[in-house]
Amino acid sequence: MDQVCTLERLFRYKATANDEMLAAMRQFDDASPAREIAIRVLNHTYAVDRIFAANLTGAEHGYTSPNPSQAPSLQELSAAIKTSDRWYIDHVSRLDKAQLAERIDFTFTDGASGRMSREEMLMHVTVHGEYHRGQISLIMMQNSIAPPGDGFTSFLHKAEASTRRRTS
Repeated sequence: MDQVCTLERLFRYKATANDEMLAAMRQFDDASPAREIAIRVLNHTYAVDRIFAANLTGAEHGYTSPNPSQAPSLQELSAAIKTSDRWYIDHVSRLDKAQLAERIDFTFTDGASGRMSREEMLMHVTVHGEYHRGQISLIMMQNSIAPPGDGFTSFLHKAEASTRRRTS
């Protein structure tokens, strides 16, 4: 299995985990401060995803901070994340090994210079999202809401069930 296939699987997993998290977040009481915090955390991951999408393509992202001051509704955030996750899956599927290794210069939102390979940027996006979904899971547990299972192994066994069957 090559790097592109692995990244495609990771981004399909990320999209599934985001979908499950967004669905579970609907269990928060609308007036709960915890709901607002969870939305802000997930909105932060969305902003970082869009910042790195721009870095990957050489486009301007328009963000002055990875923490937008205004939080969208859960419904708006859900739609935006689905679109972004689809973009990443499509983007990764079109890359080759040489493009993954290419180093790209960019500027962080605080003005600092950065240089990362495409592969490093893509790995950052997946790991960053996983970290913050874990934070939201803790918030959910503190509010007596069962968080969704969020594991790559579980995803693989669901998404690729026929290849995961053991013969013995």
